[in-house]
Amino acid sequence: QVQLVESGGGLVQTGGSLRLSCAASGRTFSRYAMDWYRQAPGKEREWVAHITSGGSTNYLDSVKGRFTISRDNAKNTVYLQMNSLKPEDTAVYYCKAGGRYWGQGTQVTVSS
Repeated sequence: QVQLVESGGGLVQTGGSLRLSCAASGRTFSRYAMDWYRQAPGKEREWVAHITSGGSTNYLDSVKGRFTISRDNAKNTVYLQMNSLKPEDTAVYYCKAGGRYWGQGTQVTVSS
């Protein structure tokens, strides 16, 4: 069982930046691929970014060049650095471990 706790969300103006963190419990964090998802009001949850246990990354096209996913296995934490934020990035952001375990989410609101 893995427990995930996201933090770092908030209110930011268009063009601003935020860094989300997802802290994981357990000693097997380094083995898990990790993902960030988001869900905007009235929309389905969508995948945003992926990082393998080895550090390879992949991104949703609309966030490429603006968002960066990274991980620190010593801290059992995965990050999502979000730059050049747009109002359409407004959503609750969730992390997911090993394709199975979800965090509770953190709200990101980008004002225009």
